[in-house]
Parts: sequence; C-alpha cells; structure tokens
Amino acid sequence: MDFAWHYLRPITILSSVIYALLGLALFAVALLVITKVTPFSIRKEIEEDQNVALAIIIGSIFIALAIIIQAAIT
Repeated sequence: MDFAWHYLRPITILSSVIYALLGLALFAVALLVITKVTPFSIRKEIEEDQNVALAIIIGSIFIALAIIIQAAIT
C-alpha cells in the first residue's frame, strides 16, 4: 500500500492549518460567550467546588461545537 503523497501538497497543508486555527478561534469565542452568559465563575465551580455536572455540560458544548465545525469544513 502506497502513501498518498497528494495529501502533502502545500495547499492541503495550508488549508489544514487555517481550519485548525479557525476552529481554535471558534472554541475561544465559545468559551468567552459561556463565561459572560453564566452568572457565576465557571473556574471556581469546576476547580474549587468540584462541580462535575457543569464540567460535563461545558464539555458537551465543546463536542457539539466540534461536530458543527467538522460538518462545515467537509
């Protein structure tokens, strides 16, 4: 089985880097929106108070956002 060398074209690598940076920027914006919308400190709730339910909800929001970004890229 041969390696698919066409995946290493410069345009493919560049588009992958751009999509990765765009995805990270969207995750940062989503986290900023979540912290501004909630009336409490997310960091304090998860780290100090050990609020597992809040951590699961934040994680599920990021997984849903990742699925949406992946669908938009393809």
